[in-house]
Amino acid sequence: MSIRLLICDDDALIRESLRIILSMDEEIEVIDVAENGLKALDICIKNIIDIVLLDIRMPLMNGVDATREIINKTKSKVIILTTFDEDEYIKEALSNGASGYILKNNPPDKIINTIKLVASGNNVMEESVFNKFKENMSYNEEKIDTSLFTERELEIIKAISEGMSNKEISAKLFISEGTVKNYITNILDKTGLNHRTQIAIYYIKGKV
Repeated sequence: MSIRLLICDDDALIRESLRIILSMDEEIEVIDVAENGLKALDICIKNIIDIVLLDIRMPLMNGVDATREIINKTKSKVIILTTFDEDEYIKEALSNGASGYILKNNPPDKIINTIKLVASGNNVMEESVFNKFKENMSYNEEKIDTSLFTERELEIIKAISEGMSNKEISAKLFISEGTVKNYITNILDKTGLNHRTQIAIYYIKGKV
């Protein structure tokens, strides 16, 4: 079954170039393209879209706001693909639920691989972007008390920080994917965090 993809970028040349390049992979089906976040949201609501490849700076609705709306109103996953790596965009996009954040200067095969990884349940972030985000996180964040978590929840937090998907965690811990999702929901509720990537960041920084 192919990955149903939507490409959203306000640059027509980039949109069409990505459409041509990504369509060449037999596992990816480009359903449509959009020039702004508002149109991308509308397409996601009206169609079954597995992955949205979103630019950040666009008219009418930017990629950060579009990420929030798409995640809240559809079942689509979002990958931010941009030339920008400013801290505020990274934080906002991840807080709004983006599953991936990579830069446009990557070769096509890395973009394709990122799409496939996210489609299979992984979170993907460019190493340079991840390091910048990690280094510039606010230092006034309080450490989360580990006594809040069960031993199983701590195992899942560690697995998330290692970039494992729900399926991989399920296989490693011999529990169902549904149970993994329930544990992650509990972890997010206990920490007040919004997204599993934030769990990984907190763990790596020693906040959990």
